[in-house]
Amino acid sequence: MLYQLRRLGQIVLARLATLGRAGLVLFHALCAWPAHGFVRLFVRQLHAVGVLSFVIIVLSAFSIGAVLGLQFYTQMVRFGAEATVGLAVALTLTRELGPVVTALLFAGRAGPALTAEIGLMKATEQLSSMEMMGVDPLRRVLAPRLWAGFVALPLLALIFSVVAIWGGSLVVVNWLGVDEGTFWAGMHDSVVFGKDVGLGIVKTLVFGFVVTAIAVFQGYDCEPTAEGISAATTRTVVYGSVGVLALDFVLTLVMFGEFA
Repeated sequence: MLYQLRRLGQIVLARLATLGRAGLVLFHALCAWPAHGFVRLFVRQLHAVGVLSFVIIVLSAFSIGAVLGLQFYTQMVRFGAEATVGLAVALTLTRELGPVVTALLFAGRAGPALTAEIGLMKATEQLSSMEMMGVDPLRRVLAPRLWAGFVALPLLALIFSVVAIWGGSLVVVNWLGVDEGTFWAGMHDSVVFGKDVGLGIVKTLVFGFVVTAIAVFQGYDCEPTAEGISAATTRTVVYGSVGVLALDFVLTLVMFGEFA
């Protein structure tokens, strides 16, 4: 019994120590003075995590929007409410599916890439070499990637929502025959930019920071071995996905819940 309690205490202390290291690393990376050539490094990372994720975001958005349009139409038409399909698709995407699915795709595509890149730099002692030359790896390596993920995810989420709504309109209007004016008018009259689109963007900002922070810290803190890098990339996907889903519940409750 005492051994089990001691083991539990060791695990809890280890997790708290990891959280403490993560907080210090991220604080110094974000608050440090930008390194020389920061803009160039930032743009390069924005291309790596944002532009290279564009294709999977667009393909997934079109598929999900088409499925949403089809599903909402089959349900609404039973009650003679097919005029509200456009509104239902838009609200579902801007409030929930747009931010959440984009963040999950980002955590599965860009997150492991960031972790593996930083972990490989640690394994090949590039980070140690930077410190020996007087270059802070937190400013040079982590900070540009953190800011790139923070900026890229909201932009990708906006693209996701736009493409998904377009995909839904193709199915509902061009295939199922719902009046085009009715489809877009319901969306235009009922979707509030500040409450629906704006709060969805706030979600993506939170998701972008959390997913990117997990990815860069896992790479920076991993063991500099092949097994360590592999385990760190797995943790990035798992922690990032679970974090997005858990935060989505909390943010939705605060933003749109009846007690908000």
